[in-house]
Amino acid sequence: MQNVSRPTLTVYSPQETNTGAAIVVFPGGGYHILAIDREGTEVCDWLTSKGITCVLLKYRVPRSGPSWDPDCKCNINPKPQPALEDAQRTVGLVRFHAADWHIDPHKIGVLGFSAGGHLAAAISTQFQQRLYAAVDAADKESCRPDFAVALYPGHLWMPESGQLGFNPDIHVTRDTPPTFLLQAETDSVDNVNQSLVYYIALKDAGVPTELHLYADGGHAFGLRRTKDPITAWPQLVEKWLRTIGMISE
Repeated sequence: MQNVSRPTLTVYSPQETNTGAAIVVFPGGGYHILAIDREGTEVCDWLTSKGITCVLLKYRVPRSGPSWDPDCKCNINPKPQPALEDAQRTVGLVRFHAADWHIDPHKIGVLGFSAGGHLAAAISTQFQQRLYAAVDAADKESCRPDFAVALYPGHLWMPESGQLGFNPDIHVTRDTPPTFLLQAETDSVDNVNQSLVYYIALKDAGVPTELHLYADGGHAFGLRRTKDPITAWPQLVEKWLRTIGMISE
């Protein structure tokens, strides 16, 4: 999906068991397109089968976030304001409508792939103030996620700042929510250092964090099964959500 100028959210509710947890999903696509099926609707099918409400966000693209320019070896458009505005608004709306949508307002998380993984990190660290003028009562609700999942994230490692250079726009504090990270060392799009630098920042701030690195798997595998062990990641996320008390056994 491309040329999204008007953001929308779609709520997918579990049909049987409802854990009360909800996850806002940010598809990847380099802030130029949205992989709306592989990293969107298919993810919602998985989450709802586990009793988790899925809220799929179509955030604004293209050029709504940072973009790495290999010529200048720097990020251009470094602050993802349009996409982050959409993410903040969505989490607030989910919390505002929690009772209507049968959601526990204290169990609302985010899950993002690639650029969406960066967006998950951005909203996890920039939630104290909205980047836009309030629209309605939903914008009075907290837009802080209760947990975050970032899968093969991008735009977190700044190569020009050294081997472990971290994106200065991501300000990790103790208030950053518990975070799950996963990436393959053979990721040819987003170097595995993307996850490593964020993991280090989270641990240094005392944020509960779980990191999984795999030797193989590449990039943008989503939920589609391959021969690589990394494609069993959904079970790892489910176990982690139980560990942090977001869903029960």
